[in-house]
Amino acid sequence: MNCIITGASRGLGKAIAEKFAAGGYDLYCCSRHAAALSATRDELSARYPGLTIEARAFDLGKKDQARQFGQWVLDKGVPVDVLINNAGTFLPGGVHDEEEGVLEQLIAVNLYSAYHLTRTLLPSMMARKKGHIFNMASVASLQAYPNGGAYSISKFALAGFSRNLREEMKPYGIKVTTVYPGAAYTDSWAASGVDPQRIMEAGDIAELIFSAGRLSPQATVEEILVRPQLGDL
Repeated sequence: MNCIITGASRGLGKAIAEKFAAGGYDLYCCSRHAAALSATRDELSARYPGLTIEARAFDLGKKDQARQFGQWVLDKGVPVDVLINNAGTFLPGGVHDEEEGVLEQLIAVNLYSAYHLTRTLLPSMMARKKGHIFNMASVASLQAYPNGGAYSISKFALAGFSRNLREEMKPYGIKVTTVYPGAAYTDSWAASGVDPQRIMEAGDIAELIFSAGRLSPQATVEEILVRPQLGDL
C-alpha cells in the first residue's frame, strides 16, 4: 500500500507519515523545506527499513511544482492508495487590514496545491476505481474568527473543493474525507506560551486519519471534526 503526503516534513504531516509508516505503508512525501524533509525521510527509513520511503522537495504553492510532484509519483509507477493533501500555511490578519497579496498566497498554498496535485493523480486512481483522498481543512473552514482573514477564506474554499470532489468520485469507488482539526501541538505552537496539555497532540489527528482509511470499501468517513477537550482557543 502506498501513501502520498504533502507538507510531510514536520507537524501534522510528519505525524501522519509516522502513523502510516507504522501501519506498513510505503511513503512518497514532499515539502518545500528540503532539509527538514530529508531528516524526516532518513528518520523513518531507519525506523522502518523494510519500507520504501521517498521524499522530494516541491513548493506546492506553485502550480507547476504541484503538478511536478504528482508526475514524480506517477513516474514511480506506484498505485495511489492514499493521498493526503496536508500542505498549508497560516498568516494572521483581517480582511480589512492584512497585507496586499496575502489572500493570493494562502489560496495558492492551501487550496490550489490540493487542486492541482489531485487533478494530476486522479486519472490513474479513477482507472483503478480505488483510493482515498484526505483534504486537511480546519475548524477555520467552519467558523470565522478574529485575525483569521484570508486563512479562513482559503480553508473554507478547500472544504468546498473537498465536498465537490466527494460527490464526483462516488461512482469511481474513490473515498474523499475532509478533515477539520482544531489546535494541535506542533512546532508552530512551541513559542506561543500555550500549555501543550490545553490542545491536541499531532498524533491524535494522524490516528483518526489512519483509522478512517481502514474501513471497508463500502464505508466512507466524509468528515472528521476534532477539537481540544476544552474547545477552541
